[in-house]
Amino acid sequence: MTVPAPEQDDPSRRAEAARVAAYLTAHPGFLAERPGLYRALHPPRRVHGENLADHMAALLHAARAETGAVAEVARAGQDLTIRAATALIALIGAPDPLAVVTAEWPELLGLECAALAREGAPSPALRDLPAGTVDRLMAGRDLVLRDAPEDAALLHGEAHPLIARDALLRLPGTAPQMLVLGAREAGRLPLRGAGAPLRLLAHALSRALDGSA
Repeated sequence: MTVPAPEQDDPSRRAEAARVAAYLTAHPGFLAERPGLYRALHPPRRVHGENLADHMAALLHAARAETGAVAEVARAGQDLTIRAATALIALIGAPDPLAVVTAEWPELLGLECAALAREGAPSPALRDLPAGTVDRLMAGRDLVLRDAPEDAALLHGEAHPLIARDALLRLPGTAPQMLVLGAREAGRLPLRGAGAPLRLLAHALSRALDGSA
């Protein structure tokens, strides 16, 4: 005697399953357009025919896509870490730290531009900001990553039309100031894995500025 599975014996479950099956039959592209759903599905234990083979292939494709995305994030973070180390070496012993930031760091970091921005900047080597800008943008944080910043012209000057993502890092000091980095390609400033190398750059710049004062 065969004992039906609980879900098969439950009329409400059978009705719900029938509705789902009817919907998928009427919309055959539903799962193909939403590959992330395959992560929540149980694959068949055996492959019977081309339809189930395609189902298994879709499951594998979704898993590989997710794995690839994670690996890409890891590679981006590692790349920034290596570039940040090179930028730090360029800063060591430099007689003019600001010149290193604006002239050398963009190439070393693979970015479009880099600058120190300060409210009431006393020097053309600094990007001048209106009073209250640093507090408004940082909102109590020491690092902010932004996509397509609306105030790019203020922070990145003539390079602003090219900026896809920027990073703002608050530096200590009596005057409100930030290290401002702008990337043409968002992946150059990854949302994951960028915190440690970027904070290290800001800390090193702050120490270098104190030493050159």
